[in-house]
Amino acid sequence: MKQVKLHDKEFKVSIPEEKIQDAVKSIAKKINNDYKEKKVPLFISILNGSFMFTADLFKHIDFVCEVTFLKLTSYKGAASTGAVRQLIGVNESIEGRDVIVLEDIVDTGITLEQILGQLKSFEPASVRVASLLF
Repeated sequence: MKQVKLHDKEFKVSIPEEKIQDAVKSIAKKINNDYKEKKVPLFISILNGSFMFTADLFKHIDFVCEVTFLKLTSYKGAASTGAVRQLIGVNESIEGRDVIVLEDIVDTGITLEQILGQLKSFEPASVRVASLLF
């Protein structure tokens, strides 16, 4: 099995690419069904982790929408600090819009809890989360 080295850590591939792509297609199908009648939903991709998930997902989204990126961090190295810092914000107005937050993986949930609280204060029509891994 293929191994990947990141800094001083070595990892074995535990989920084959085909399974990941099948999961991405399944998520896209659900989103397509849920949002095809909505007026230009806004996807907010949480950087850095979700950029590949977002790119793969958008190959299968079949309705008019927008995407923007938000960079938050609660990690220092490989460990969560418990404190979320916003680095790059959302510039689009989300009031009255349907918003889909894209996360590659939900780990502690600290980052997601922070962003959902902030987003709801801007009065979107709805906020939902699509995560590749939980």
